[in-house]
Amino acid sequence: MRFGSQPHLRANGRRAIEPIIVVAIHATEARLQEYGAASAANSRGLGAQAADYTRFLLEEVMPYVNGRYRLRGDPPHTVIMGASLGGLSAFDIAWSHPELFGKVGVFSGSFWWHTDDAGVQAIQDSRIMHRVVRQSSKRQGMRFWFEAGLHDETDDRDGNGVIDAIQDTSELMDELAARGYSRETDMAYVQADGGHNQATWARALPDFLLWAFAATP
Repeated sequence: MRFGSQPHLRANGRRAIEPIIVVAIHATEARLQEYGAASAANSRGLGAQAADYTRFLLEEVMPYVNGRYRLRGDPPHTVIMGASLGGLSAFDIAWSHPELFGKVGVFSGSFWWHTDDAGVQAIQDSRIMHRVVRQSSKRQGMRFWFEAGLHDETDDRDGNGVIDAIQDTSELMDELAARGYSRETDMAYVQADGGHNQATWARALPDFLLWAFAATP
């Protein structure tokens, strides 16, 4: 676990984002079981410890951070983010705990996570986060930032010419829109000319930080 103050992004010599505290949790060798959706493991049995990971974050990490730093602590100023499986996990945790998190950032999120491998339609219909959102009510005040790379992968399960990484993200945004979220004010989407790697996510990070923590003029 690492703690630190994020250096302020600057624009024209002025501070572009508010001062923030960054808490980075180490990704262990058990991440394929710890990350995912707390409500269900996927069709391969992965993500079986996601509920335990969520409890670790909420009951151990956050109380420790709140006791060590002076934080605002309200949802609009508490943000969770992650990449790949970590992005799926971040979204699931935020969606399940709107009383704690007001914004979530997802870089190349693994929204393909599903429970049924019987065929293309079964996979589409059993994508876990899409189903969770579809069966939930709107989380008032929550905002969402998504990034997907044009070269995240080459898989296109339904043969529609759109890689799954982009389609799964855009269709999750469709589910959010159906719950009443505005694409203009509640959601942001960045389609990067890059792949499923840290270099692409690093290039997108300033955009996310400005979206999440823009300083008040």
